[in-house]
Amino acid sequence: MSDIQYEEPILQQLLENGQLTQEQAGEIIDEHQRTGKSVRLVLVDMQIISEEDVLKDVSESLGVPLVNLAELDVPQEVLRSIPASVARMYNIFPVESDETHITFATYDVLSPEVVDEIMFVLTRDVSFVVAREEEIRDRITKYYGDDSESVGDMLMELGSELEDAGEALAGVEREDILQDLEHAANLAPVVRYVNLVLYQAVKDRASDVHFEPFEHEFKIRYRVDGALYEMAPPPKHLALPVISRIKVVSGLNIAERRVPQDGRIQLNIAGRSVDFRVSTLPTQFGESVVLRILDQSAVQLDLEVLGMPEDVYTAFIDDIKKPNGIIVVTGPTGSGKTTTLYSALKRLNTVENKILTAEDPVEYDIDGIVQVPVNEAIGVTFVRVLRAFLRQDPDIIMIGEIRDLDTAQIAIQSSLTGHLVFSTLHTNDAAGAITRLIDMNVEPFLIASTLQTVLGQRLARKICTHCKTPYKPDDDILSRLKLKRDEIGDRDFYYGAGCSHCSNTGYRGRKGIYEYLRITDPVRDLINERKPSMVIADKAVEMGMRTLRHDGIRSILDGLTTVEEVLKYT
Repeated sequence: MSDIQYEEPILQQLLENGQLTQEQAGEIIDEHQRTGKSVRLVLVDMQIISEEDVLKDVSESLGVPLVNLAELDVPQEVLRSIPASVARMYNIFPVESDETHITFATYDVLSPEVVDEIMFVLTRDVSFVVAREEEIRDRITKYYGDDSESVGDMLMELGSELEDAGEALAGVEREDILQDLEHAANLAPVVRYVNLVLYQAVKDRASDVHFEPFEHEFKIRYRVDGALYEMAPPPKHLALPVISRIKVVSGLNIAERRVPQDGRIQLNIAGRSVDFRVSTLPTQFGESVVLRILDQSAVQLDLEVLGMPEDVYTAFIDDIKKPNGIIVVTGPTGSGKTTTLYSALKRLNTVENKILTAEDPVEYDIDGIVQVPVNEAIGVTFVRVLRAFLRQDPDIIMIGEIRDLDTAQIAIQSSLTGHLVFSTLHTNDAAGAITRLIDMNVEPFLIASTLQTVLGQRLARKICTHCKTPYKPDDDILSRLKLKRDEIGDRDFYYGAGCSHCSNTGYRGRKGIYEYLRITDPVRDLINERKPSMVIADKAVEMGMRTLRHDGIRSILDGLTTVEEVLKYT
């Protein structure tokens, strides 16, 4: 096996010292991505190395001393020498400072790019000493507050600097002054502000960040658990420099504001690597920018943690082990289809299986799976990629989405030649996937002979466990759910009252709601007869399928979600 180069400096160091094998390093990275723990903590948890040894290695590789923070008395002027946001963003704690230099305690080797960014933001030279991770986190929380401090508070902290920046930005609105744009995008307060917004988004488990310029205001919104929340708006004059800053770090053309652009950012935020997919859109009042956050450590790619009912989980595990056929996951955008497919592929990702995926774009990197990004602009279409796949000797193929007849035909051809094919469709329910394929002019007998399973799903917000409150449902609620009083007995329903843990929304996290349509012989007969989806769904229910609505009601009765969420998504 050829040596792999790891981005984590401590892993590279241990590999070079012979204290770690390549196999162990791979396991550590997997655990780090699965749990979100730092690589150092994983090393210590797996008892590969003690924390003292880890710290010793870090201090030796940096050539700096190891200190005990508990014994250090840090003066107030040193604590005030950096903004709270910088300490939290980079997980560093100041121990000494003067007008030109600051010494920080760190628990890991920071990349040269991060060190340069810290020096740029603080406009001072920096050096480091090494201390225990727990001590640094405790000190940051004690002296700079916990993570619950909002970006609005941080914005107040940046207030005067942003006002000063406002004067520097006064002439930037003319789009032909490229140098002024670059200067505005690289002003220290602008850099810090963008970093803070992204830091807060990752901390709040947001999936997207929206930057939206309007005529009289500049809005920033986060999407958390599928719902949008607005944060404290920055001054209107910051719209152009903030958006230019995002375009600079994502490698886009900041002078071009008339056409949509797409890019990508990879940042180290609070000790972990996070990818952002960037999309810009020209609007009447400037560019609207949306960042999709791809935080691998926040996504659990394990079938066990998706929250499938036991019967659906067992059936799905059985079906994904079949040697050939088509398995379709269906639902609207944002219903977790990709996560389900990735979790299935991860389960099947063994030495015996060659797995190829065609995606637009590739969202999560999984070692051992060959992932191909589709790029229509240069002619790398789904159809072209899939035709090439069949010459690559795969066992399992994943198609990001069946969009048209050509894609569907190749999926069917792949299945008929002994491959297992996974894909997605945008339909309202599982039975709708069949009629959608027929609408694409796929012959019903081909669907009946290749389709194994359709998994319909939605993501409903979970009630916050900290402010979960019981209540007795009235007759109106029961009639909307088509439930009878005797069906629920004296069971309580629940809602979230709102608290600091869920930002007063009453919800925290999401869970899947599923319906599982197995293509059995009676269903095949209906497909061949071109029966409508309603008839197919009725037959599946008759044979034991639980609909999305019924699975949602099960989640309500288990106290996991609310009536409103189930009615909204089913």
